[in-house]
Amino acid sequence: MKKELLVATTNPKKGREMLQILGAYCPELTLLTLSDIEPMPMVEETGETFYENARLKAVAAAKHARRVAIADDGGLVIDALDGAPGVHSHRFLGADTSFDEKMDKILEIMRHVPDERRTCRFQCVVVVATPDGQEFVSEGSCEGLVAHEKRGHYGFGYDPIFYLPQLGRHMAELTPDEKHRISHRGVALRGVIPILRSLFQLDSREC
Repeated sequence: MKKELLVATTNPKKGREMLQILGAYCPELTLLTLSDIEPMPMVEETGETFYENARLKAVAAAKHARRVAIADDGGLVIDALDGAPGVHSHRFLGADTSFDEKMDKILEIMRHVPDERRTCRFQCVVVVATPDGQEFVSEGSCEGLVAHEKRGHYGFGYDPIFYLPQLGRHMAELTPDEKHRISHRGVALRGVIPILRSLFQLDSREC
């Protein structure tokens, strides 16, 4: 098997994070993106869970490209909003609505919610799929609080309103390396490293 892994995402910022994390742990793998293969049809994220959407993308990419593919889905789960925006994190208020607007709306909705009820988490599910139908799953989460304001310039998505009490900083105030160590995506991707090591027959020095 060629040591090629297809990172199946159309989100350039998410893709950059996945490439950084996987590249750090698996330097011997050639990491491909969707721009490196024949154009494939857009995968509609019709699942009702993060797992279902991640699986849809990974399986479709593996079949189309005839390569091992990895995809994820994740989002912000806010307890006071009954889990919203959750699986609809990207589509909250409409897919074309900017994340600045999405965050402003959340802060407005929660302006009177006390700190003890502002609990939330980032959740992520990663699926690795092979052309012959094998599938592997890893999950990650990161606990925090919905902040009272946006802060920080790193990261993307809802990172500016995600407060990490243990660090006293917002997620968007962390450098990429700091974020990767604790983030939901970092945890989920580290969970598939042994799987990739086995699939591609890499030893511990390679991955």
